[in-house]
Amino acid sequence: MTSLLLVASLLSLSSTACSDASSSTTAAAAQAGYEISGQLRNATAGTKVSLAELTDNQFVARESTTTDAQGRFTLKGTASEPALYQLKLEGAKQEVWLVLDNKTKLQLSGDAQKLAADYSVKGSKDSELMQQLTRQMQRSSGQLQGIMERYQANAQAGRQDSMKVLEARFMTTQARNTGALKSLIRRNPTSVVSAFALGTPQIFNADENFTFADSVATQLRKAQPDSRYTKALVQTLEPLRKTAIGTVAPDIQLTNPAGKVVSLSSLRGQYVLLDFWASWCGPCRQENPNVVKTYEQYKNKKFTVYGVSLDQDKGKWEKAIQADGLTWTHVSDLKGWQSAAGQAYGVQSIPMNFLLDPQGRIIAKNLRGEALSAKLATVLK
Repeated sequence: MTSLLLVASLLSLSSTACSDASSSTTAAAAQAGYEISGQLRNATAGTKVSLAELTDNQFVARESTTTDAQGRFTLKGTASEPALYQLKLEGAKQEVWLVLDNKTKLQLSGDAQKLAADYSVKGSKDSELMQQLTRQMQRSSGQLQGIMERYQANAQAGRQDSMKVLEARFMTTQARNTGALKSLIRRNPTSVVSAFALGTPQIFNADENFTFADSVATQLRKAQPDSRYTKALVQTLEPLRKTAIGTVAPDIQLTNPAGKVVSLSSLRGQYVLLDFWASWCGPCRQENPNVVKTYEQYKNKKFTVYGVSLDQDKGKWEKAIQADGLTWTHVSDLKGWQSAAGQAYGVQSIPMNFLLDPQGRIIAKNLRGEALSAKLATVLK
């Protein structure tokens, strides 16, 4: 069970390298551009306030100034396009995310001692939306992290029943939080904030929610075709298109341990779990007993497994098949991460699986533990 830790996705971007573009606001002030007027409680006079722009997962320093005795400050600059920025206070680990363009006249207020949790913005609908997004992510992260901690404690104590309950709770909570994020984006489909969120894998799983993400991308391409965030989202979605839920799975033709070519399409007429794994993959080997259990339960009900190994050593591959009791179809080209099948399906980590219906359409992805059995119980009614 893996937590996305949604809020960390934004915070982790803060640690990327910063390059200095300009620290002067004099020239910018004479031009049309954005303006931030702020007042911070509990800020000492002379506190440095800096602004950095997010470009290609890197923050580039833009403007900086200092607060006066009343905690007031003003930042002015120009933007090449509507973009995400981060406002930080000197010596503070907290930051505020903003969206600025050359028409933005933003008012910001808050407590300098706890700025991320206590600030408000006016004058920028996108900046207000960014605040909603980050707060939604903070709530999600706190909920999921709490469940993860309890799960790990029960795992150490060997309480399997409690682990299953917490795993189900984790999935339910994650689905609810994804729904809340979708609702936020659905109300703001042409915002750069929505494009940024959908195009950032740590925030939104576009692979498992491809139809939704693609529908928003279509609106963004019409409304903001030149935006860097629209382009990044389109680039993220393109390789997912051929393995999206509802599409016919690309065929695979690889050899089994005996050297005979067995195609994925030869299993049409059955529900097929296309399972990417390897003998050297610890999480894969830990998941194998769950797959074996499900296979034994449904193998006589038009269900089978097509295992694609990312091994390079044939002996270790065959030994793992025997040791784990994997009695279904196995194929591999023994090219590891260069596997033709793995590349066709965009596999970047394992275990990874796809559930296909009898017509070869993908109907689910990455079913783990009881989730696979539950899904089959539903489709095989």
